[in-house]
This record gives sequence, structure tokens and C-alpha cells, in this order.
Amino acid sequence: MVAMAVKETSPKPEALAKQIRAREGGAPPEPGAPRGKSPPFDWPDKCGTFDIRIDRAGVWYYHSSPINRIALVKLFATVLRRDQDGAYWLVTPVEAGRIEVEDVPFTAVEVTASGDGRAQVLNMRTNLDDNVTVDDSHPIRVHEDAETGEPAPYVTVRDGLEARILRPVFYHLVELGEESPSDLLSAARGQIYGVWSSGRFFALGSLEAQD
Repeated sequence: MVAMAVKETSPKPEALAKQIRAREGGAPPEPGAPRGKSPPFDWPDKCGTFDIRIDRAGVWYYHSSPINRIALVKLFATVLRRDQDGAYWLVTPVEAGRIEVEDVPFTAVEVTASGDGRAQVLNMRTNLDDNVTVDDSHPIRVHEDAETGEPAPYVTVRDGLEARILRPVFYHLVELGEESPSDLLSAARGQIYGVWSSGRFFALGSLEAQD
């Protein structure tokens, strides 16, 4: 990470968009195209903080006002990065600015399934129309609240960037799920419930033994 020279003012979204579009080969991917890894990039010398926030619902804000132009949000998402400390940045060829993300930057709004059993393949669509095939590179994880036990499910979209799986989508996953097969039983966790995708079993939660 380069040393930060914090800017006093945050560039307007239109100015950021102009920087992004100016990069070589900088046309953003077509909406709905799979995005595995982001293209390589170099941290610019000018780093600071942008007054941009992504709330828990995946809505982007600039100066506390929602950015309503979805094409602009999708463009910004192509240069969104997460560093080794977990901080989120928009990295253009000219400058990099840290932004606030309340939870994770995306939400998973739809899941479709093809095949059955271990041959099943799950595909998720995000609120920005990214298509993600659930596999080893794009796993599902479920975080359980230590106090309430409430599950918070996520799927990796790319490069450590995740989407929070919305409740209706999670319920659909549960409908597609099954108990873990005998060859995947864990002595530490016991019987688990999950879903198959791309030849891997992804845990959705533990099954408590019934008396």
C-alpha cells in the first residue's frame, strides 16, 4: 500500500467516472457477464478518502445522497478493491479513495439451480447484475450471530468482495439443500445442512440432535 496523502475534497461521481473510462481498455464488462478476477492494477500515488458509502442494502451514496444512476454504480464497482486490512477502495488510474461499506458491497438477489444432487450447479445474480457460479472460487459462507444464532449468509463475487445473500434467496437455498452425506460428516460440527454446487457441499447451518 502506498502512503496516503489524504485529499481534503472528494471528487464528484462524474469526475470519477471520467477517470475510470479513460483507462486503457477501460470499457466495463457487459451487464450480467461473469466476473472472476479483476484486471491487475497499480495503486496510484494520490490516495485519500472519497465521500462514498455503500449501505447494508447495497445502495451507493455520495455526500449522503443515493447515487440513482445504476450505470454509474456499475462502473464504480469495476474498480472497487479490498485491501489486506479489509478496507474498501475505488482505484482509478489517477487516484485511489477509501470508501465506507456498512457490511459488504453487494447483495445476492436471485439464485437459480441446474442439475441434481452432487451434479447441481447454483448461479447467483447480484444487485448489480453480476452472475456468480457458486464453486471453490466463489464459496458460500454463513456467519451466525454469537448471541442470537441468526444466520448471515454471503457469497464471494470476486477478489475478496462478497454479496450478502438476501433472506428470500437464502430460503430458496434451504429448499434446495439436504443433510450432509455420511462421507462429509464432521466430528467437530456434527450433522450439517447445506447445498451442493459445482461438486462441493456448502454448509448452511448445523443440525442439532433431537431427543
